[in-house]
Amino acid sequence: MSEDESISGKAKGGIARAISLDPERRREIGKAGADARWKRRGELPIAKFGSPERPLHLADGVDIPCYVLNDGTRVLTQEGFLSAIGRAGKAKGGQGAAAAIDGKVDRMPSFLAAANLNALITENIRRSTTPIVFTTPGGSRAFGYRAELLPQVCNIYLDARDKKLLKPSQFHIADKAQILVRALAETGIIALVDEATGYQEVRAQDALQKYLEKVIRRELAAWVKRFPDEFYENIYKLRNWPWPGMGKNRFSVVAHYTRDLVYDRLGPGILRELETKSPKTEDGQRKSKLHQWLTDDVGHPMLAQHLHSLIMFQRLAIANGYGWNRFVKMVDQVLPRRGQTFELPLLPTDSDDASERPQPA
Repeated sequence: MSEDESISGKAKGGIARAISLDPERRREIGKAGADARWKRRGELPIAKFGSPERPLHLADGVDIPCYVLNDGTRVLTQEGFLSAIGRAGKAKGGQGAAAAIDGKVDRMPSFLAAANLNALITENIRRSTTPIVFTTPGGSRAFGYRAELLPQVCNIYLDARDKKLLKPSQFHIADKAQILVRALAETGIIALVDEATGYQEVRAQDALQKYLEKVIRRELAAWVKRFPDEFYENIYKLRNWPWPGMGKNRFSVVAHYTRDLVYDRLGPGILRELETKSPKTEDGQRKSKLHQWLTDDVGHPMLAQHLHSLIMFQRLAIANGYGWNRFVKMVDQVLPRRGQTFELPLLPTDSDDASERPQPA
């Protein structure tokens, strides 16, 4: 049987169809099939931010496409990474990336596989060298490396050059590394990627939300006394008001002072979140105290430390004969409201400290 006779049915029709297609169309079909095979191996991470039109610009002629994945991982494309350090633009065969998906091996990339570099590669760097396979916003499959790996690789080559461990064929990589380290610091690569991809606007909100989750609890806690009596007594002394003791209702303006001196300065976004948790009723009262929403492990220790600092300032102001206005100036300088700029030091007067006394609530 001849070779032609051994091919029949769908296979023969497929070959005939392939011959009739132009090279560009064959590449498109091949890519679609490859993408389908990759997706069957497992769901790939998806790039939520970044595009080829917004590369990471590090230096003259060094532009690296970068993305932020749906799990927050910042990646530099494999091609851009290799080009930046003076290597071939494409890795041969992409076997390292395939292994990353299959989970079979932890393959060291070729630019770090040389034996003369082995002693300089830490275990932490080894864990970062596995290529990441992901889906771009356009839907195509791409390969990349964690952004943090770039400055680490640069430092390895520069360290090897200093120790005279480089081979002549590696000198140009060290030259590229020197250019790159001048353009970035290891701690700054994440911020640079976030800026290039547009993720920085979302990052700030995500970071604030995670911070608030640590400080503010989801469920209301039972009431426990959190504010020392001295805090309120000192407010009355600084305002030159007679102190009636804790058994009497405090002036209504004291609630405003508490909001300003404590919650508005405790941390970014805390006051707004607490007021959302405990909104005012129709009669203007809250069903729960704001501090009942603070977490035991983070929120309440923050509150206790802040109150301790305020009471120290109160004692200092009272001991020096200062009034309310000067006390607030002291607090503004050291514990400013979040998002406000420091005021220029002025010489306050206490002429209005004994101003009209408010009526009890």
